[in-house]
Amino acid sequence: MNLNKVDLNLFIVFDAIYTEANLTRAGQIVGITQPAVSNALARLRETFNDPLFVRTAQGMVPTPMAQNIIAPVRSALQQLRISVQESRIFNPAEANKTYRISMTDLTEALVLPSLFQRLRRLAPNVSLESMLARRRETTKELAAGRLDFAVDAPLNTDPQVRHVKMMEDRYVCAMRRGHPLAKDKISLDEYLSLTHIQISSRRSGLGYIDLSLGKMGLKRRVALRSQHYLMASTVLHSTDMAITVPERFARRNDLHYMELPVSDMPALETHLYWHESTDQDPANRWMREQIIEICQHVIAQEKKLDKASS
Repeated sequence: MNLNKVDLNLFIVFDAIYTEANLTRAGQIVGITQPAVSNALARLRETFNDPLFVRTAQGMVPTPMAQNIIAPVRSALQQLRISVQESRIFNPAEANKTYRISMTDLTEALVLPSLFQRLRRLAPNVSLESMLARRRETTKELAAGRLDFAVDAPLNTDPQVRHVKMMEDRYVCAMRRGHPLAKDKISLDEYLSLTHIQISSRRSGLGYIDLSLGKMGLKRRVALRSQHYLMASTVLHSTDMAITVPERFARRNDLHYMELPVSDMPALETHLYWHESTDQDPANRWMREQIIEICQHVIAQEKKLDKASS
């Protein structure tokens, strides 16, 4: 028997007929008319090549074939009901699931350590996988279920994708402590005199600071381009190079940083993305809440540090 060609609803009707021994009462249980029950039974008989039920004075009596299959049919229906119920309720303590998230190494450093510690407490059998998907492929990966979330700038405008703002930051000019230009303020000429590191997941292209400088007919010297912030921190601490990065990165890596000498740099927003098909999924919603709470905690801790240092 090819199950691909069988309407699984027929097995619900089969169970109801077996239980009630009456087509009319079976229809009432399932929520269909007596003729619809008769039609379903005819299709079942054709599928199994067996009468399945014989009409008697005592009602619809199951044949040996029906008696043989009722137990596995009921077991399968029960498993299906349990699966449907579990899909509506997410219990993190008992969940055995892997979440796949696209994010940069900067976001990993901010979010993953705290998120992983929280999961050890609340969902010990839940696993995390982090990678960096290409931006133009994010929607497709989310739709296909190969990604559960993506963390990125607010650039994805696809209506299939939902998103929420996680945190905001500003770009600064950062360098090692003790750098010859490590002071309270840096001029545009001094900024342009520096040798720069640029971080980008793309193979080529300009950053926000380059676009701003380009409007003024200016260009900085980028001597090193990489996709990883961690590498940049290592290089900065041992050279006189500079980098234009989110302030949060400069703080966490013990770098000296100053306000950029350009006025039209946009704020840096980080958003959490997920596909609309998972918007009401309890497991997806639970993880969204954890990530957002951790970001809120990061922001609150930074505000405390600012207040203590002022």
